[in-house]
Amino acid sequence: MRRDSYRERALVVRTYDFGEADRIVVLLTRGRGIVRAVAKGVRRAKSRFGSRLQPFVELDVQLYVGRTLDSITSADTVAYFGSQLIDDPTRYAAACVVLESVEKMSIGAEPQLFDLAVEALRGLQTTEQPLYDLDAFLLQAMNFAGWAPSLFDCAQCGTSGPHHAFHPVAGGAVCVHCRPPGAVEVDPETLHMMWLMAGGFRESALSVGNQERFLQAHRLVRSYLYFHLERGLASLNVLDQV
Repeated sequence: MRRDSYRERALVVRTYDFGEADRIVVLLTRGRGIVRAVAKGVRRAKSRFGSRLQPFVELDVQLYVGRTLDSITSADTVAYFGSQLIDDPTRYAAACVVLESVEKMSIGAEPQLFDLAVEALRGLQTTEQPLYDLDAFLLQAMNFAGWAPSLFDCAQCGTSGPHHAFHPVAGGAVCVHCRPPGAVEVDPETLHMMWLMAGGFRESALSVGNQERFLQAHRLVRSYLYFHLERGLASLNVLDQV
C-alpha cells in the first residue's frame, strides 16, 4: 500500500539512538509542530544524511507517514547554527534552552514559533547579550503558547500599572491589593523592559535596560516558565551555572 509523504521545513531539537543503526529525531516543523521521526540506518558510516540530523540544524526534510513514527527519507541542510555557538558556553547553553523549551511549548502547527526559534538561534550566534536574547525569545514564545505573563495590568483584577510586584502563580504583575504572599518586589522599569522584550522591541528594551534589570528579568522569566511547565528545564539549570 502506498504511504503518504510530506515535506517540511524543520529544526532538529534533539536525537537519540534507536535499535542498532537507527536514530529517533525530534523535529520542530513549521507546519506540524513537534514531529518524532525515525531516520533508518543513519548511524552507519555510509549514511547519506546522518551528519545533518543533529541539534541546531535547520532542514528541508522529506518524511513518509508511519503507523507510530514517521520516517525521514531525505534531508537537506538549510542552515547550521551550532558552529558559532559551540565555543561560547553561555551562547551554547542559551541555545540549548531554546531547543528544549520549544519541544515543551509546541502544541501543534505553529509557524510563528518555528520562525521565532530559528531567529533566536541565528541571533545567539553573534549576540553580546545572550541572556537578554534568550529571555526575549521565551517571553514571545510564551505568548504564542497562550500563557504570557501580564507585565503592566494586574494579572488578577486588571488594574492598570505600573505595579511593583510579580508572582508566577498569580499570572505576572500584581497590584498592591491582589499581591499574594511570596510575590517578588520588582522594579516597574524591569516590567516595562520585559513588555518591550515580549513585543520584539529590542532596541527600545536595551535602551531602558541595565545589568541589574536583565538579571531580574531573567529570574522572573525563569520562575514563570518553571510554574507553567510544571518542571524546570535541564538546560536552563546548566545556563545558570555557566
